[in-house]
Amino acid sequence: MNASHRYILVCLLALTASCSTGKFLHDDELLLDKVGVTADRPDISPVELQTYVRQTPNARWFNLFKVPMRLYCLSSPGSDKGFGRFLRKIGERPVAYDSLKTEKTRQEMQKAVRNMGYMSAEVSVGRRVRKNKIGIVYAVRAGRPSYVRHVAYDIHDPGVGSLIANDSVRSGLHGGMMFDVTALDRERTRIAKLLLNNGYFRFNKEMITYRADVTQDSDQIDLTLRIGQPDGRSPQQDPYETFRVGDVVYVLESEENNRAGFDTVAVAGIKVLSKNDKYIRPDVVAEFNRIRVGEPYDESAVQQTYASMARLKALKYTSVRFEEDTTRQRRQLRATAVLTKARNQSVSFQFEGTNSAGDLGAAASMTYQHRNLFRGSESLSVKLRGAFEAITGVREGFENDNYKEYGVETSLSLPRFSCPFLSSEAMSHLLATSEVGVTYNSQVRPEFTRTLASASWSYKWTAKQRQHRLDLLDINYIYVPYKSDAFRRYLDEMDKHNSILKYSYEDQLIVRTGYTYTYNSAGNTLMRLPSRTSHSIRANIEESGNLLEAASKMLRPKPKDKEGYTLANIHFAQYVRGDFSFTQNWMLDQKNFLVFHWGMGVAYPYGNSKMLPFEKRYFSGGPNSVRGWPVRGLGPGSYKGSSEGAVSYVNHMGDIKLDLNLEYRTHLFWKFNGAVFVDAGNIWNIREYDGQEGGVFKPDRFYRQLAVAYGLGVRFDLDYLILRFDSGMKAINPMEEGSGRYPFLHHDMGRDFCFHFAVGYPF
Repeated sequence: MNASHRYILVCLLALTASCSTGKFLHDDELLLDKVGVTADRPDISPVELQTYVRQTPNARWFNLFKVPMRLYCLSSPGSDKGFGRFLRKIGERPVAYDSLKTEKTRQEMQKAVRNMGYMSAEVSVGRRVRKNKIGIVYAVRAGRPSYVRHVAYDIHDPGVGSLIANDSVRSGLHGGMMFDVTALDRERTRIAKLLLNNGYFRFNKEMITYRADVTQDSDQIDLTLRIGQPDGRSPQQDPYETFRVGDVVYVLESEENNRAGFDTVAVAGIKVLSKNDKYIRPDVVAEFNRIRVGEPYDESAVQQTYASMARLKALKYTSVRFEEDTTRQRRQLRATAVLTKARNQSVSFQFEGTNSAGDLGAAASMTYQHRNLFRGSESLSVKLRGAFEAITGVREGFENDNYKEYGVETSLSLPRFSCPFLSSEAMSHLLATSEVGVTYNSQVRPEFTRTLASASWSYKWTAKQRQHRLDLLDINYIYVPYKSDAFRRYLDEMDKHNSILKYSYEDQLIVRTGYTYTYNSAGNTLMRLPSRTSHSIRANIEESGNLLEAASKMLRPKPKDKEGYTLANIHFAQYVRGDFSFTQNWMLDQKNFLVFHWGMGVAYPYGNSKMLPFEKRYFSGGPNSVRGWPVRGLGPGSYKGSSEGAVSYVNHMGDIKLDLNLEYRTHLFWKFNGAVFVDAGNIWNIREYDGQEGGVFKPDRFYRQLAVAYGLGVRFDLDYLILRFDSGMKAINPMEEGSGRYPFLHHDMGRDFCFHFAVGYPF
């Protein structure tokens, strides 16, 4: 054992053994060590019942070590300055057992289980005391479940009764169901929404009650749903009175009550009030309004209006209020919506330094955003970027000795579905945003000059936990106007052994269409840990070149020189590509999660392409893949790579990708979270390519070419941003043979270690 290992061991022993919790507990107090939940029925989840626990023990790293508590105990009682204060901030005070909280937890947990349909359920508390520590186990004995034998309705108002009867197919109540209080409450919510969406403005779900008749010594219940006449209400407060919308007024100011100097514009049945600053056009307000004049009050239309207005980035927030208009003979409502203006324009700058193999450089970018370009909440984004790098050791025969890059990215996002072939009325019912983008990038190196230009047209829309993206048209043009004579000779020489390298520096046109579907049961993104057990799915399919090939065949039945069709003498790519990923997140408790991820992708070049475009090929390794390898440092298959950096970079790419990841995530202290992970995966080719020996996918041996890595990670949660630091070690290396294939048996830090920095969670 070397000196550094001995030092780490001494620190760990000091942390776990030298500090005492007794100085933070009174003599009659016990340290709450463990809390568990058990149930005698498989359909009762102990993990879900953990949410009712009012007192939890100190957090454990990876569910094993109470490091935060130990750090806190290293401080002295009453120490609020210096290092002691720091230890208290990042640590966690020992949790003293509270019998009152335990009893309250038992009562709430018992009530929750009975609400599930186990009317005779009992929850007992088991206590185990050892020295100054106590462990608690809540044991659930559910007993027999209760079932609903018959469902009856007692409804005071005939109109309400008729409406509910006509919608009975959606009812969640039926004979034979378990007597689940949560299901009964969902039915109350459903009926209340039904009435609120059909003009019953004063109705709420508290007016719906149940009567349960239980036969003695029986698990059968006769259930009656009752909607009666509330006591103490005058006829003017009748909840069964239906209302229609009389007026809809939008105010384009936050000062709703000060209407002096407001101009009124009537459009599409609504009124828009504004001062001189008409920051959004009245016709846009009318387009996104869902509250219709003359129609019965509809709560769902109000929520749709909120959702529609939230898509307008020119608005900060929206507030809608209804008032009863008693001046008219029929009951009518006046809807007043106040729209508050958001900050529309912003400019941001970003600077960075680069170091590529000792060559120093710098890059800078400026982004300008305008969120209300044409007073219709159109969002324009323009990003300018420039980079420079001084390259040393440049040989003679090259045009220059520096690397320069400059580019511009522009995008225009429209808050509506825009299509020249559809009517305005048809487009207004499609809750999608449209985006048009144009990008230009130029790279000037000593060896070559490369230009990338692209234009895109896409749609995005969201429905609850589902997101859709349709890339209707995405055109990418790769143009290499200059290659030095020395670089041409180099590519010609490498073409004898590596056809991929030369193909990557040829002019090419990519015209693609794609669709992406994303589902997340937790409704969040990779930037946040979910608050419960959840899963997510992402699928993508795209194709390129089929329309161009069809058009080319109409003009010329056979390709020129039998090398493939061209458009304006530019070769165009033809391929199909599909990707799928699945992530399952198990919540072990509120501070510990186990996450499994599986992802794969297959791309197949055909017709006009013998090989996928460089930008569309898969790569493995990096912070979101097998973390024991750098980005584009693994595969394909058992391919070992090349000693020349540029060649190796291009060759570590393939047509098929597989990723398998298992990660245990835990809260450490303060804003820090930790992870321990195991990754497996690789990439492969569909065809045999020169310079990628051993890279072809074969069903009988691909599993022996899976690379495996493991490691530790730290995440710094800044609320709005998560910084991730992962350190991975190679465990199984398919690129080596013999003893080098299993580096976990004999590590070499210089060879097997890889450090990654990224933003957000990997999956």
